[in-house]
Amino acid sequence: MKEKNRGVATVLAFALLPLSGFATDIYIPSLPTMAAKMQVSSIEVQLTLSLFLISYGISQLFIGSVLDSFGRYRVSLVSLVIFALASIVVATTHHIYLIYLMRIIHGLTVGAIVVAKRAYFVDLFTGDQLKHYLSLFSIIWSTGPIVAPFIGGYLQNLFGWESNFYFLAGLAAVFAVLELIYSGETLVHFTEFNFKKIVNIYSTMITTASFTLGIVMLGLAYCMVMIYNMTGPFIIEHHLNLSPVIAGYSSLVLGFAWMVGGFIGKATINRPFFKRLVVNLVLQVVFVCIMLFSLQFITNLFSLIFFAFIIHIGAGYT
Repeated sequence: MKEKNRGVATVLAFALLPLSGFATDIYIPSLPTMAAKMQVSSIEVQLTLSLFLISYGISQLFIGSVLDSFGRYRVSLVSLVIFALASIVVATTHHIYLIYLMRIIHGLTVGAIVVAKRAYFVDLFTGDQLKHYLSLFSIIWSTGPIVAPFIGGYLQNLFGWESNFYFLAGLAAVFAVLELIYSGETLVHFTEFNFKKIVNIYSTMITTASFTLGIVMLGLAYCMVMIYNMTGPFIIEHHLNLSPVIAGYSSLVLGFAWMVGGFIGKATINRPFFKRLVVNLVLQVVFVCIMLFSLQFITNLFSLIFFAFIIHIGAGYT
C-alpha cells in the first residue's frame, strides 16, 4: 500500500467495520413484506437472518488463517465484489432457497471483510495508537445496527424490500472501487495455510473453560437481541398495525441501547469481572420476567421498546 494513501485507507477500514450490522439489520423492517410477497411463512423468511449469522460466525473461525496465507487486500476486495453480486441476486429473485444460499455467501464474505479490516490495524499500527484505534471498534461497529434498520424502513416504505439489497450491492461496489484505488496489501510476512495446525489451535481454544464460558455468554446475549430482530417487525407491523418506518425507528432506538451497554461496560472495565457479569445476568432475567408478566395487562409499542431497550443494554454490556 502506498504511504500517501494510508489515511484514506484507514478511514475505509473503519467504514467497513459496520458492514456486518448493515447486512444483518437493514432488511429487518422488510421481513413481513418479504414473507407476504414470496408467499412463505415468517419462520422461513426469518431463516435468512439465521443463516447469515451462522455463516458469518463460522467464517471467522478459519478466515484469519486464510488472510495470513493469501493477504488481507485481495481477500477483502474479492469478498466485496462477491457480496455485491450476491445482493443483486437476492434483490432480483423471489426464490427463498436461492436467497438462503446468497445469505450464506453474505455471511462468509462479510466475515472475511470485517476480519481483514481488523487485521489492517494490527499490521500497520502499534502501541498507544493501536490501542486507541482498537477502542473505537465497538463504537464504530454499533453504528451499523443503529443506522441500518432506520434506512431500511424508509427504503421498504418507498421502494419495496428489494431496495434494501440493491442498497447493499451499491454500498459494496462503491467500497470495492475505493479499495481498489486507495488501499493495498498490509501483510508483510505470509504464512503457509496449514489445516491441521488450525484445527489444533481451535481445539485448544474450545477446551479452555474461560474462553468457552465467555463465548456461551456472548452467544446467549446476542440470541436475545436476535429474537427481537426476528419477531419485532412482525409484532409491530402485523399485531400493532404500524408501518415499516416505525419498525425501523424502533430498531434505531434499540441499536442505540446496544451502544449504551457498550459504553457502560467500558466505564466499569476495572470492576470485578465475575460480579459485573452476575449483576448483568440477574437484571436481564428480572426484566424478561417482568416483561412476560406485563403482557397480561399492557401490549403497545412503548412497553415493547421499553423492555427491549433494557435487554439490549444488557446484551451490549456483555
